[in-house]
Amino acid sequence: MKGPGGRKLVGQQLLYAISCFASLGVFLFGYDQGVMSGIITGPHFDNAFTHPDALHVGSMVAVLEIGAFITSLAAGRVGDLIGRRGTLFIGACIFTAGGVIQTFSSGFWTMSLGRIISGAGVGLLSTIVPIYQSEVSPPNHRGALACAEFTGNIFGYAFSVWVDYFCSFIDSDMSWRIPLFLQSVIGFILAVGSIMMPESPRWLLDTDKDDLGMQVLVDLHGGDPDNEIAKEEFREIKDKVVEERERGEGRTYKVMWEKYRQRVLLAMSSQAFAQLNGINVISYYAPRVFEEAGWKGRDALLMTGINSIVYLLSTLPPWILVDRWGRRPILMSGALVCGISLCATGWWMWMDTAATPNAVVTCVIIFNAAFGYSWGPIPWLYPPEILPLTFRAKGVSLSTATNWAFNFIVGELTPILQEIIEWRVYVMHGFFCVASFVLVYFLYPETKGIPLEEMDAVFGEAPTSQHHRLPSHSSGSRRLLAGSSSNAYPPSKPPSRTTGTNLGWFGRLFFRTSSNHGRGQDEEYLPLGAEEDGDETHEHDSRFKLEDEEDGEDYEMVEERRRS
Repeated sequence: MKGPGGRKLVGQQLLYAISCFASLGVFLFGYDQGVMSGIITGPHFDNAFTHPDALHVGSMVAVLEIGAFITSLAAGRVGDLIGRRGTLFIGACIFTAGGVIQTFSSGFWTMSLGRIISGAGVGLLSTIVPIYQSEVSPPNHRGALACAEFTGNIFGYAFSVWVDYFCSFIDSDMSWRIPLFLQSVIGFILAVGSIMMPESPRWLLDTDKDDLGMQVLVDLHGGDPDNEIAKEEFREIKDKVVEERERGEGRTYKVMWEKYRQRVLLAMSSQAFAQLNGINVISYYAPRVFEEAGWKGRDALLMTGINSIVYLLSTLPPWILVDRWGRRPILMSGALVCGISLCATGWWMWMDTAATPNAVVTCVIIFNAAFGYSWGPIPWLYPPEILPLTFRAKGVSLSTATNWAFNFIVGELTPILQEIIEWRVYVMHGFFCVASFVLVYFLYPETKGIPLEEMDAVFGEAPTSQHHRLPSHSSGSRRLLAGSSSNAYPPSKPPSRTTGTNLGWFGRLFFRTSSNHGRGQDEEYLPLGAEEDGDETHEHDSRFKLEDEEDGEDYEMVEERRRS
C-alpha cells in the first residue's frame, strides 16, 4: 500500500491507513442506518411513495437486513475462499449497485429491491471488516483500532443525518434522492481502496502463502526483513496453523459448533443484545421518536442531528478505555446506563407533560452516549477475538447474521409497536439492557491484551493432540538445524509480492485451483505441505531440530507422511 508521492507505507502508517480504509466499510453501514430515518419523514418522499403506512415504512427500512442476513451467512465461506481483501471489494461493489437502484427508485418495490441489494453488500462488509481489522492489529492496540472502526460507523450515521437535514430544504424529489446517491459514491471509493490494501497475513499463512504473509508482517512492523518481532509473530501464527492441522479435524460449521459451541454462542449473543438493547429504535426512527415527544417537522430532524453528534463523540473514549479497563466493565456499565435511559424515556412519554419534549431529548442523548461507548463497538470486536483462526470467518459470519436477524426484527416491529404499545416499547428494551448486564457478568471472559493465538487458554481449552512448537529466535539463543534453509520459518528474506504463480483472489473466485484454500468446506483440513494432484497425494518427509544453547534441550518437530 502506497501513500502520497508513491512512498510505500509501513509500520504505524500502514496500520492506520488500513484502519481508515476498512472503516469505510462500517461507515457505509452507519450511513445506510441513518439515511432512511430522515427521508421517510419528508413530504416529497411521502408523496413519491403514495403516503406509505407503518407496515410499508418498516418494510422499506428493515428489508435491508434480509440481504445482509443472507450474505453474512455466506461471508464466512467467501472470506475463507478468496480472502479478506477480495470480500471487501465484492461487498463494496454490491453495495454501490444497490445504492444506485435506491436513488432512481420510483415505488415501494424498486426501493425494496435496492435496499435488499445494498443489504447484501453490507452483510459482506460488516462480517469481513472486523475480521480483517483484528487480524492485522497488534494485541495491545486491537481494541482501540476496533473501536476507532466503530467510530467510522457512527460518523457515517451522523453524516447521513445531517445530509438529510440540509437536503430537507430542497423543494423537490432531490431532497431524498441525493442522500441515497451519496452512499453509492462512498461505496465506489471503498471498492477502489480495497484493491490497494494488503491481504490479512493470518489468512495468507493459513492458505500456505508464507512468503506473502511474511511480507505483510514485515510491512506492519516497519519494513525491515530482519525484524525479530515480525519473525516471532510469523512463527506464532504458523505454529497455531500447524497445531490445528495436526488435529486432523474438518473446518465445517458442524465441527465448529461441536468444538467451540460456547464461543459461538457468546459471539452471537453479543450481537443479538446489541440490537435488543434498543439502538435501532433510535437510529432508524429517531425523528419519529422526537415527533412523538413533541418536536415537529424539521425540528425533529435537527434534534436527530444534535443527538448524532453526541453519539459520535461518545465513541471516542473507548479508543483509550477498551485496552485499559477491558471489555467486561465497559459492557456492563453501558448496559446499566442504557437501561435506565430507556425506561426514563418511556416514563416521560407516559407522563406527557410540557417538560416531555426536552426530557426525552436528554434521555435519548444519554442513551446514545452510553451505547456508543459500550454495546456499539464491543460486539464487533469481541467475536473475532474469541474465535480461532480456522473458524474465525465462519463464526463471525454467524454472529453478524445474528445481528442482522435481530436488526430486521427490531426495524420491522418498531413502528408497529410504537402505535400499539406506545411508550412501553422503550421499557421493553430497557429490560433487555438489564438482561445483557447479567449475561456479561456471569459468562463473558475478559480478552484485553491477549494474542489471538492464545485465546484457547482464556476458555480453559487445551490442544487435543501432542504438538511441538515451531522454533523461535526471540531469545537469540536458539537456532534451527535443518537439511535445507528453505525449511526454516520464516524465510530469511521475504520475496516481493509479485513472485509466484498463484492466482489472485479474483481468479480463485471464478476458477478452481488445486491449492488447499480452494477445498470444499466438508473436506478435511489437510496437513501442512500436502498438495492435491488428481487422485494422488504427493507426500514428503521433513525433520526440524531445534538446539537450545543455554540449557542444552533439544526440540524436534517431525512431520512424516507416507505415500498411500
